Amino acid sequence: QISQHTKPTITNLLLLPPMTHLKKKQRLEKNHNHNHFDDLHDDLIISILRKLASSASSPSDFLTVLSTCKRLNRLGLHPLVLSKAGTQTLAVTAEKWSDSSHKFLKLCVNAGNIDASYSLGMIRFYCLQNPVSGASLMAKAAIKSHAPALYSLSVIQFNGSGGSKTDKNLRAGVALCARSAYLGHVDALRELGHCLQDGYGVPRDVSEGRRLLIQANARELACSLRSYLSLKSGDEVLTDLSVVPVQEIHPVNRFLKEWFSSGRVDLAEGLRMCSHGGCGRPETRAHEFRRCSVCEKVNYCSRGCQALDWRAKHKIECTPLDLWIAVPAEIGVDGEAVAVEIDDNHGER
Repeated sequence: QISQHTKPTITNLLLLPPMTHLKKKQRLEKNHNHNHFDDLHDDLIISILRKLASSASSPSDFLTVLSTCKRLNRLGLHPLVLSKAGTQTLAVTAEKWSDSSHKFLKLCVNAGNIDASYSLGMIRFYCLQNPVSGASLMAKAAIKSHAPALYSLSVIQFNGSGGSKTDKNLRAGVALCARSAYLGHVDALRELGHCLQDGYGVPRDVSEGRRLLIQANARELACSLRSYLSLKSGDEVLTDLSVVPVQEIHPVNRFLKEWFSSGRVDLAEGLRMCSHGGCGRPETRAHEFRRCSVCEKVNYCSRGCQALDWRAKHKIECTPLDLWIAVPAEIGVDGEAVAVEIDDNHGER
């Protein structure tokens, strides 16, 4: 070592060992091996995962991140994260349904996610044949003003689903439907319009019923126009009206449709599916749904599904126009064929 009193000449400095260079290299290696992710606070990661859970386009987009490391897996299953899981994050498919999928939805339900309560309730009610638990979960979501859950419960009340014909409660169905329509559910608004127009479970008011039907059609048209205007190529709006998107099907309705159409579960003898392609509901007892009184080839869980299917395809597939003249009383005021309810003794009402 050089004494403090020694003059720091160039010769003396060259005699010093290269300690400064070695220490710098050690510091760089230490920083290179350091994981900065460990320095992030849990609250920050939970906030990021909440954003991801609410905006993910599919369950795999969210679950793939959780499989990255143990810490992300632990924080990703935090109730604060699962409570914000969006509809697409919860959109499990019938093909990939498993005990793990069921457990994931239950974790979301326990975290207070109302979309998960609705989805799991529909799956349990119609697919897993557990109507008590399914209706309870849907009611849990309906209490928190979940419009699709309110509408689904109204359909159950109108049909007496999960029970006998005597379990129908038309007044309760109308009340649930009205609440869902007030929250902006278009199908519920259309169903309520038909109830008022026909006097079904509520005093008949044709003018008010027609007003609600026009309002439902206007909202549906506005939604289609917004989707249409979003399809732009540069600054030019597409002019092909055939590309205007149809009403988006809720993931749980798609799940029901895939569950029964895939052959994974066979419906009991005599039971039928709702003929509207965007519904997916099956009958829970024979002759629960209404059938078209003109062709008698299709059946619907609700007047709302009937009106949508009529515009989509059934008006072309139904009995030809020359035969309609013979049954003018069975054609609805909006042009669609009236669906007639069939009771358990094969009689029409």
